[in-house]
Amino acid sequence: MKKWTLAMAATLVFATLSFARPASDTKDEMDRIENAGKVMTEILDIPDDIPQDLMDKARCVVVLPSVLKAAFVVGGSYGRGVMVCRTGKDFSGPWGAPAMYALEGGSFGFQIGGEATDFVILIMNDRGMDSLLHSKVKLGGDASVAAGPKGRSASAESDAYMRAEMLSYSRARGAFAGVSLEGTTLRPDNDANKRVYGKGVTAEEIVMQSKVEAPAAAHHLIARLQHASPALKP
Repeated sequence: MKKWTLAMAATLVFATLSFARPASDTKDEMDRIENAGKVMTEILDIPDDIPQDLMDKARCVVVLPSVLKAAFVVGGSYGRGVMVCRTGKDFSGPWGAPAMYALEGGSFGFQIGGEATDFVILIMNDRGMDSLLHSKVKLGGDASVAAGPKGRSASAESDAYMRAEMLSYSRARGAFAGVSLEGTTLRPDNDANKRVYGKGVTAEEIVMQSKVEAPAAAHHLIARLQHASPALKP
């Protein structure tokens, strides 16, 4: 009888944890989306932020808040965040619902300090966006990436910026600057997408087919991007 009671108690504990875990994971994803909105707002509000002409040419923006060096360890841990893209034909519409993404470290973990670092990646052309929608992409290999220029009046017409499919930035300890992300990989996080939207949905379905509505947690991020750059300027 005692063994049966213990077995039943263990079963109930396991069941409770199994049901509680998804709810906790979903909250973590919503918090991550909200934090991405805060990061983007703070970066766009500083004097030497991302040049306006680059924002106006970007198809998508990836925001990865609070990435820690400790996350990039042997065993494949990673930083996580969101990608938001313009909607409509030729990306001429408003910014759409976020797709969840993961940044995996490679040797990159040794480039950042012990404090949390925020990353922003601009996707500058259709090829860069298409590659990210379907598979893991090695930055600097599968897709070209460059450290982005900063300052509202900075020239973005140099060959390096014009050729790059992605431009990357970092913010740590209050300092905002372009940063090289070569050697890292960026991929859709479909498990996180399922937690956010309550069903299996791919990054392509979110971005290209607009099959889901943005969660409330993303409204601030989308509104801030819309305010910063309401229209694509090829």
